[in-house]
Amino acid sequence: MTKQKKALLAIIFITCILSTAINTVGIGEAKEGPASRPDMISIDSMKIFGALEKPEPVFLHDKHTDALEKKGKDCRECHKEKGDKLSPMFMRLENTGRKDVMDIFHNSCIECHKDTTAENDKSGPIVCGECHLEKPNVISFRQPMGLDKSLHFRHSKAHDKKCETCHSDCKTGKYKKETEDTCRACHKDVTEKDRISMEEASHASCLDCHMKTAEKKKDTGPVKCSGCHDLEAQNRFEKVSPVPRMDRKQPDKVMIKTGVNELDAPGKNRMNLVPFNHMAHEGYNDTCRVCHHKSINKCSKCHTLKGSEDGKGVSLEQAMHKMDREQSCIGCHEMKQQDKNCAGCHAVLSKNRKPDDSSCLKCHMELPAGDSGKAGMDEKTAATLLEQRKKVSGTFSSENIPEKIIIKAFSDKYEPVEFPHRDIVNKIVKDIKDNNLAVYFHAGKGTVCQGCHHNSPATKKPTGCGSCHGKPFNEKDMHKPGIIGAYHIQCMECHDNMKIDKVGCTDCHKEKNN
Repeated sequence: MTKQKKALLAIIFITCILSTAINTVGIGEAKEGPASRPDMISIDSMKIFGALEKPEPVFLHDKHTDALEKKGKDCRECHKEKGDKLSPMFMRLENTGRKDVMDIFHNSCIECHKDTTAENDKSGPIVCGECHLEKPNVISFRQPMGLDKSLHFRHSKAHDKKCETCHSDCKTGKYKKETEDTCRACHKDVTEKDRISMEEASHASCLDCHMKTAEKKKDTGPVKCSGCHDLEAQNRFEKVSPVPRMDRKQPDKVMIKTGVNELDAPGKNRMNLVPFNHMAHEGYNDTCRVCHHKSINKCSKCHTLKGSEDGKGVSLEQAMHKMDREQSCIGCHEMKQQDKNCAGCHAVLSKNRKPDDSSCLKCHMELPAGDSGKAGMDEKTAATLLEQRKKVSGTFSSENIPEKIIIKAFSDKYEPVEFPHRDIVNKIVKDIKDNNLAVYFHAGKGTVCQGCHHNSPATKKPTGCGSCHGKPFNEKDMHKPGIIGAYHIQCMECHDNMKIDKVGCTDCHKEKNN
């Protein structure tokens, strides 16, 4: 056999192998591991009757919807109508019993698959082991979906601000203006005795509305899983900017109560009240649920002074001050400090300093002279106090900020470090000048200095690092590193937190030419 024939046969053989591989896994699909889809649903309906006998079947919803659409059929093929809406249950309106529900799935699915196969179309499995897989070949990457301010406004506009379209009471059908609540206030994560889950309520109401609008040949929202639960699809949603403020008669500004100290000083508040700019915080967030959880009530309704069952035992004080909760005031502010323009200073300060009385008074402000804090004055008092807040922008003037600092602590191995002190200070000030947390909560012009000079008073001439950090470190104070350790911890942690790409030795230190 000639070399040319051998080469030709090799090419044919390789082509056949590749062709088989492509036909097996599909072009663009991974050969290893399960595929990921936003429409993957685990059929777990039988769990309500107890432990499952076999693994949950995996169901690709959009795949079935597309197949029905090609035949001129729609959702009614699998979902029965209950009143004027489709039931989220498959081929039934209620769960009558374990065997009944199991028979509905087996008979309906297998019969449909057999009929489709008889029509010479591709179809699904008809035997147990092909549905009830121990290791499914598909996994879900469904993204959670909700209405942010932009989507809420678009829906409100589409319905001519008729809030009753969505916010009527599910049971009575009645609607009371300016008492609208979130859907999650009634519908929980799981179905309860007297109400369906949030997932079922969303699919029943939203899909029903989208489908009926589409039947009128009008623009509407998605009707397939991927339309809402695919990340790329979500990123393509039209964004309204700026979003007009929602009108629910909510306050512009309000005084947050701190409770009365009946034991030590009857009739007097335990601490100064807190003026809160509600309108401004609406603008900072994409949804009311950032603060209000599931129901749009006053915080004190669930989080009482002593804690209640509705508030899961979390007192009002804890709800406002818990540092590890995004919904709390302090927790939210702490998260904002993780921004790269803030983290360089606050990462250090959080480890070296505890809140003092002066920081508490940034929120707990003294009432204006002559104001008793009685009911009825809340919004006016809050507005007055918020107007009195002083903005601290910038820092000391340039002549009080050394242009450069020469650091000689490492001069035995490297050239002294020339630290561009003024440029760094100016950059920090520039990056936070439009940050409301910074301008309202920084105590004074020397606050930005304390990011590095963390144990020095906020003065024009703070003490240097060497006044606290010796060479070597103090063995009696293991929490205070020596001067070399202090510089490295301070500088490198700051660079890391502020996403500055300077971590190598020679990025700062020029090697000595010996």
